Amino acid sequence: MWRERALKIVLVLVGLLFSAGVYPLIGSLLHPADSDTGDTMMLSLYVALGIFLLIAVRNPPAHRSLIAFAAWSNFAHAVAMSILGLEIPNQRTGFLVGSGVLVVIGVVLIALAPAKQSGERVSAAVM
Repeated sequence: MWRERALKIVLVLVGLLFSAGVYPLIGSLLHPADSDTGDTMMLSLYVALGIFLLIAVRNPPAHRSLIAFAAWSNFAHAVAMSILGLEIPNQRTGFLVGSGVLVVIGVVLIALAPAKQSGERVSAAVM
């Protein structure tokens, strides 16, 4: 019971955090000359993910794969940011701090993820 409640709180917090990216996203789209296109594209993905995480709050077990995707995509993004942080010295602190935040989010989502339901298939290809 406490685990599901904690997961719902985390989903709301992370969903709101990611969805809040809509504000800088709109600014980047309105003033493309002043923005980095890579950041704008990444923000668009995180805003969409945030919205879906907020939808998942209602019934987390039904959105288990979305929660897993959110966690593992955060890990992948953290690895890319960490490598860039090591390669670009003047951006190192920002990239490494951002990577740490993404790893914490991923670990918390994995730790609180709902267990597989008893009748759930491992793969659609397995029958």
